[in-house]
Parts: sequence; C-alpha cells; structure tokens
Amino acid sequence: MSQINPFEIVRRQVDKCSRILKLDQDVTDVLKSPMRELHLSLPVHMDNGKVKVFQAYRVQYNDAKGPTKGGIRFHPDETIDTVRALAAWMTWKCSLMDLPLGGGKGGVICNPKEMSEGELERLSRSYARAVYQFIGPERDVPAPDVYTTPQIMAWIMDEYSAMAGKSQFGVITGKPLALGGSKGRGDATAKGGMYCIREAAKLLKIDLSKATIAVQGYGNAGYYAAKLAKEMFGSKIIAVCDSQGGCYCKTGIDAEEAQKIKTKTTSVCNMKTGDKISSEEILELDVDILIPSAMENVITEKNAANIKAKIVAELANGPCTPEADDILYKKGIHVIPDFLCNAGGVTVSYFEMVQNFNMYYWTEKEVYERLDAKMTTAYHDVYNTHKDYKINMRQAAYVRAVERVVEAMKLRGWV
Repeated sequence: MSQINPFEIVRRQVDKCSRILKLDQDVTDVLKSPMRELHLSLPVHMDNGKVKVFQAYRVQYNDAKGPTKGGIRFHPDETIDTVRALAAWMTWKCSLMDLPLGGGKGGVICNPKEMSEGELERLSRSYARAVYQFIGPERDVPAPDVYTTPQIMAWIMDEYSAMAGKSQFGVITGKPLALGGSKGRGDATAKGGMYCIREAAKLLKIDLSKATIAVQGYGNAGYYAAKLAKEMFGSKIIAVCDSQGGCYCKTGIDAEEAQKIKTKTTSVCNMKTGDKISSEEILELDVDILIPSAMENVITEKNAANIKAKIVAELANGPCTPEADDILYKKGIHVIPDFLCNAGGVTVSYFEMVQNFNMYYWTEKEVYERLDAKMTTAYHDVYNTHKDYKINMRQAAYVRAVERVVEAMKLRGWV
C-alpha cells in the first residue's frame, strides 16, 4: 500500500468540492465522516489445527440515497483508512451513476495466496456471521473486490441465508450465474471504462483505431481493458504490467497471450516479446491513452509532469493524488476520474440487485445496452460540469455526485 493516507485524500477532495458548491461547514463535516463502521476479529480454524484471528472491517459511509453498496477486499496490507476511502468513493460513484444506493466497503487483513480453499471458505463464512446484523438486500450489499471471487461471494451468501432461514441471493452481488449472478458482470468495470474512453475520444478527436494504450495493472480490470480496447476499437496495446513488472512492445501486445503468461508464471513481465518495463516506467510512456488499473496513488507530484498520455482513464481507485490532478489538468491531459471510469462494476452490480429483487434475469446484450446508456450519460454530465465550472474532471465528478447526496440528506432532514 502507498504511504499516502487515502482517506485524507478523500477529505481534501470533499473540501475542494464543498468550496465549489459553497456548502455549509456542517454539511461538509457530514460528508467527510463515515456514518458507521465495524471493526471485527474473526477466529478461523486453519488447516494446521490452530486458530488464527483475522482483523476485518465493514464501513457504511453514507446511506442518504439508499442501501450501501461496495466490495470486500482480502488483502495483507488492508487498513481502516483505505476501507473508509473506498467506501466514500463508492458513495460518490453510486450517486454519480444516479443509482438509488449509498457507499460501503469491507476488508479482511489476510493473504489469500497463502491460504487453502478450505481456510478461505471458513474465513468468508466467519465474516458473513460477524456482519450478519448489519448487511442485507435493503441495508448493505457487498460484492467482490481485490482478491475476492464469485466463489467467496457464494459462501457469504450461503452463510447469510442459513442464518436468515431462507435463500437470500440479493444479499451480495458478483455471484456465480447459477446463484443469481448477472451476465456481463465479469468485464463490467473495464467495459464501462471503454464507454467513457469512447466518448472522451470523440470530444478530443482521437481516432481510437490508431490509438496506442498502456495498461498498468493486469488483474480483472486491466486484462479486460486491454482485451476490450482491441476488440471494440482496434486500438494497439503497447505496454502492460503488474506488481512484478511488465512488457513494452511497440508493435503491439496480445491481451490473451499476456493473460496466459500471467496465469502460468504469475506475471506478465515473463512475456518473451518486447522489452521489460517497470510498473513506474509504464506510466510515463508516450501513448495516447494510459489506463492505471492497479492500486491507489501511483501518479503523484513526483511523476505527474512526466505523463505524456492524452487521456488517463482511471480504472483503479485513487491512482492520482490531488497534487497530480492539478499538474495533469495544467498539462491539458484529460483525466477520466476513477469513480466515473470504473463505475461499470457497481452499475452492473446494481443491475444484479434489480434482477435478484424481480427474480427475472436479463440477457448479456440487455446488460451491456443499459450499462452503455448509464456510462454515456454520466460521462457527459461530468464533462459538461467540467466545462461549466471551469474545473478539472475529478472536481466536476465530485460536484455532480456530492450535490445529489446533499440534496438527499437535506430532503431527509439530516442537515
């Protein structure tokens, strides 16, 4: 994890937004504070016969607009401030997409790479039992995040259902299709980002069929971003990387081949084609579009001046610090901010909730059409606000999102 406190960045971003909207200080104070958070100790029987206690969290940041929604991370470096920040970003993300949801997030401090399937199942079920009274289809709906999977979601759903005494598929999203998952969920985050890139390219007059792209981070979002950019636009992926390093090849990289190498050897840096490149160097390549898809705070005041891309499409959460935002804006680089660019995931999770409530499921084509409409509308909302207020795209996204949350809080009599 970065040494920069992500929740302090959230609070600074809210302060900036509040000044633009001329909000009262008491309203700002509410926006800067999580409404509730759980700190949990989860005892789990390990395969060696011993019991290990895992620390875990669930933060429900703001539910003025509806039940909170947000993923659960299993990560060895998880912190409460990271979870708070991600829960806040989920609040703005759901609001920006005009979903009837608030924002939440969860995390367990563990290293799933060092755990057996049985240990992961027992940990997942322990987490479900610990948060049982605080989550539910109309209260707080978790989802997958870093190092969590549809199988883990299935275990949590099953444990919750056992405690409730009835099947509760709607308690969680990102489930396997056989248990009420939604078609189109697997690549939804990257797909939503592609719709935003498409709209930005139209405005900036960039021919995507000739565009070059670098992808930092090669998990779910990064892999699908590389794959979809080629399939949807004919763009050329010239660099990919993950935490161990990456590969640069000016003639182009095949996304599927990179994924096979990563699966087989744990890293795309083991590809035979092209030149080796670090996860820091990839950010400064001379490309049309840079897609940070890894962790937060990778673009800072130290390297922002070296960014050469015309578009920075943030599929990761919080990849740019506020100082970097200012530098990129002055350089004329078009940033598609995280809680707009990567909102495809939560949007299709919301679609999954709707399908679970109705017990009627959509085709993949219907999911993508609805996602396209949501992402396109949200992108132009943000772009027009950016022009009207003469502020950068992140500030514009905050303005659109926060004003909706504030309206809901005022109508409910909270402020």
